[in-house]
Amino acid sequence: MSALSTPPAATGRSGFLRRFTALLRKEARQMLRDRSNLAVGLLLPVMLILLFGYGLSFDVKNVPLAVVMEDSSPTARDVVAGLNGSPYLSPVWMTSAQVAEQRLRDGEVQAILRVPADFSRQLAIGQAPLQLVLNGVDSNTAASVEGYVAGALGQSALLQAARSGVKATGGPGSIELVPRMWFNEASTSTWYLVPGLIVLVMTLIGAFLTSLLIAREWERGTLESLFVTPVRPLEIVLAKLVPYLVVGAIDLAMCLLAARYLFEVPIRGSLAVIVASSMLYLAVALLLGLFISGVTRNQFEASQIAMLASFMPAMMLSGFVFDLRNVPVAVQVISQLLPATHFMGLVKTLFLAGDNRAMILRDGSILAVYAVVLLLATRRLLRKTLD
Repeated sequence: MSALSTPPAATGRSGFLRRFTALLRKEARQMLRDRSNLAVGLLLPVMLILLFGYGLSFDVKNVPLAVVMEDSSPTARDVVAGLNGSPYLSPVWMTSAQVAEQRLRDGEVQAILRVPADFSRQLAIGQAPLQLVLNGVDSNTAASVEGYVAGALGQSALLQAARSGVKATGGPGSIELVPRMWFNEASTSTWYLVPGLIVLVMTLIGAFLTSLLIAREWERGTLESLFVTPVRPLEIVLAKLVPYLVVGAIDLAMCLLAARYLFEVPIRGSLAVIVASSMLYLAVALLLGLFISGVTRNQFEASQIAMLASFMPAMMLSGFVFDLRNVPVAVQVISQLLPATHFMGLVKTLFLAGDNRAMILRDGSILAVYAVVLLLATRRLLRKTLD
């Protein structure tokens, strides 16, 4: 056999298996060493399954409902007694409509059921109206609450009819539920979704884009060159922050113009407060991206972590799609740790309900704290030391 000829074993099936086994072993070891890819491939599906299966729900349960009993007669109480047995409603009994309206504006209750003072008399002589005022900031929840209240009142009417032996619907003695939508008279989901899109846009251009900046500098070695110059870490952070703040301001202007003139979403709150809170949240998102970039020092890992830590939680756990009151307590706690959750509630309230000073101060202060903490943390990562 010639010295240059290939041994039969190398060209046959055994040679293929040997080469394939060697390559497979190499790829398996490389995959096990790359913990970020392994975490995405194994942990992300588990997180999504548990999150969507147990943590998120379109159902509306234990909705706080203010029941204003201007008529305290036994007949009126019998009519609304069905509200107590509903697992979807949590009635709060009141005697003042003004207090109930203030609680609705503050978001402490989602609806008001008003039993007028002449309800018993109207019910005895004909059709008796009950007014239901709904918080239309979340039109999907409002529609569900309306159905639950109507169902609970219907059950009460059936029970009373069974006791008295008369027909429950139609004719004299029937109850009419008169719904009224606050903050969203058109009852359109566009008014609810468009303000939330501002949160997603600010998150995407903030955390995701800036997550690559410092990591790119580490990979190219240009950050080490900056360390030998007189510039300080805080100056590096601010220099990377400002250009994207300008880009974010342009995107915010486009979102506001589209919301007002393209989708005709009302802006009932102060435009200056909306802009200021949006820019504050944008700064938080940008600093979060810079912090992730400084921790990972790798563009691929930074982009993955930024997507998992910012954009996906902002979409699923901020109240953009799901009513957070209906998720498990553990998920509610996690959602309250996210800056997007506080900005989501604030921007929707500013758009549809108007200025709420208590909410502006509370959520604005939380976002400011996040901005300061992330600024200091990112500055610390850029100390002039080489690992």
